[in-house]
Parts: sequence; structure tokens; C-alpha cells
Amino acid sequence: MPQQLKLSELVNEIEDAIQNRFAGKTFWITAEITDVKKQTDKRWCFLKFIEKEGNLITTEMKGVFWSTTFYNVEKFEQLTGKPFASGLQITCNVRVRFHKRFGIDLEVLEIDHSYALGKLALEKDLTLERLLKENPSLIRLEDGQYFTYNKQITLPLVMQKIALVTAPNSDGQRDFKQEIANNQYGYAFAVTEFLTQIQGDNSSKLIVQQLQLIQSQMEKFDLVVIVRGGGSQTDFKPFDDYELSKYVAAFPLPVFTGIGHDRNTSIVDMMARQHKTPTKVASSIVDHNYNFESTIVNLKERFFGNAENLVEKAKETIRQLKRTVKAYSPSSILQKGYAIITINDKIIIDPKKVHPGSEIKTLLRDEIIFSTVTKKSNNEPDL
Repeated sequence: MPQQLKLSELVNEIEDAIQNRFAGKTFWITAEITDVKKQTDKRWCFLKFIEKEGNLITTEMKGVFWSTTFYNVEKFEQLTGKPFASGLQITCNVRVRFHKRFGIDLEVLEIDHSYALGKLALEKDLTLERLLKENPSLIRLEDGQYFTYNKQITLPLVMQKIALVTAPNSDGQRDFKQEIANNQYGYAFAVTEFLTQIQGDNSSKLIVQQLQLIQSQMEKFDLVVIVRGGGSQTDFKPFDDYELSKYVAAFPLPVFTGIGHDRNTSIVDMMARQHKTPTKVASSIVDHNYNFESTIVNLKERFFGNAENLVEKAKETIRQLKRTVKAYSPSSILQKGYAIITINDKIIIDPKKVHPGSEIKTLLRDEIIFSTVTKKSNNEPDL
């Protein structure tokens, strides 16, 4: 049986080999960074260095800034005016470290601040410039905000029929569907899924194909939702694709995006209505419908409140009319000491209808006087 080593013994040999090869040495490297995680309270920064051929990552190595060199990160942000974040390509001085538990990584000692923008950031800027230049009728930039044809589409009063573009069995798919189905108001939604690859070299074309399929039956939907879960900045490169971004900017249905985490913003996000995460997209749709319902409820309450006021006013008018009718009724007049004169049981209002010889009845409160008119004369009031 061959001689066996403990794991620790093998790791010690690896450590000795690395120490013998790299002890006291530093190296200047140029690489793209991703998965940047800053811990400003401890003044640490963890990241990954990657190298790619096309869109394929061929080399990857963990990196770290400790508190003694964290000032490089702050200086980078001050000098460049850009956050130290995934997608940048930097030139830096590193040394090789080995830990028996955590393995090998590169400790960053210094950044060459003249090498500021990474390939992804530069490509993104160039794509945005091209979108603005070649599509002035679809896309414009004002005060740092992108305005597109898609963003200007009026939202439906109620959004229920949703075309969901996402990856099958993904975190984004699960988070969106759970949030929309379990909304606190019990609203029902019809979600039609258009599942596709959303990461990798060909994924931007596949997403466009799903959008084309949705557009061919757009009368079935109120809006389109594009979601995916979190990942490194390189994972979101398909959403910076020119053709996909242009297609979203011109899409005839409202497009909501929830791509990644709060810190991620792709070009597709800029062309559509961005809601940061899949969960927040779902919440925004629910809130939109709730606002409509609240408006209707308020209108209903105002309608019935006004109707009630009108009914009360009408009732008061009727009560006033009843009092007026009662005050001027024959019985009320007689009670006040006045008399009512009739001919053939019809009350005489026009004295011209009374002639000498007419048989009249004079109604008093307690008696009726029957008489014959013998003479008429004008009533001249005393001056």
C-alpha cells in the first residue's frame, strides 16, 4: 500500500513550495475585477481577478485589500470619480499569499490609478453613445436620465396579464412568482412565462427572440417583465448588448426590469422601467393595482357621500314645501280669521267673475254664509 499523507502534511508542502517560489516577490498584473465586496468598517475589500477570451472566463483568482492598503480603493474613487466596483479593469501590484484553510489569493499592495476604466465599463459607455447617436427618435439623454419610447408608454390602469422573461428554475423566476402570487391584497395575476437562457455568450439574442414572440401576440399582455437573480458584474453583460437594449427601448408594451441586486444597473435597465430586483418588480405591480383600487374606492365614497347630501337637501326642501303648503291651506287661512268666497264650490280669486245676482258662499272658521250679490264697487284704499 502506498505511503499516505495527512491533508495537513500535503498542505504544508504546498505552502513551503509557494513560499520558496514567491517569498518577498511582488508582481504587477492587469486584470478585470468582479464580485467586489467592500467592508468599509473594517477597511477590507474582497474581489476576484478574472481574464477572459471573448466572453469566456479562462482564469480566476481571489484578491484582497487589507486595512493597510485599503486607502488605494478610496484614492481610486477620488481620482477617477467612479466607484470601485465589478467590471473595471485595473493594473495593480500584488503578492501571492497562501492560507492553509482558505487557499491561495493575491494581496493587493498598490493600484496604478492611471488605468481607470475596465473593458466592461468602456464597452458600456460606447454602447450608450451608439444608442443615442443611431436612435434619436427612440432614445434621448436629459440631465443624466435616459428617456425612451418604451418609458413613455402609458401604463394600463390595472396590470394583470404579465409576460415574464426569465431563466428556468432560477432565483429571479422564483422570487418574482412568489411575491406576485402571495401579495397581501389577494390580487390575481395571469403570468405567462417565456423561459430562456439569460447568461452567456448567446443569451442576448435568445432574449430578443422571446421578446419577438411576445410582440407577435401582444394583445394578450399588459406588460413585459424581465428578471434574473444576482451575480457578478460579468454575468450581466448580455443586458448591455446593443441590439437587445435597442429592442427594449422600442418595445410597444411597457417593460419592467428586475435584473440583479440594488447595485446593478444594465443598459436594458436604462431603456425600460427599472425596479432593481425581481421582488421589487412584483411589489411595484401590486402597488400600481392597489393605487387604482384606492382611487376607485375613494370615488365610490365621494359619490355616495355626495348622493347622501343631495338626498338630505331634497328632504329638507320637501319639508319646507310641506310647511308652506300647510301655512297657505284653506283651513289655516280660516283659522287666522280670514274668509273664503266660492261660487259653485269654486274659490273666487278673480273678482271679475262675481256679478250682481251671483249666489256666493262665504266660508268662515265656524260658519258658512249664503248670500246674493246685489252690488259691486271698486275698493279704493285709503291714502
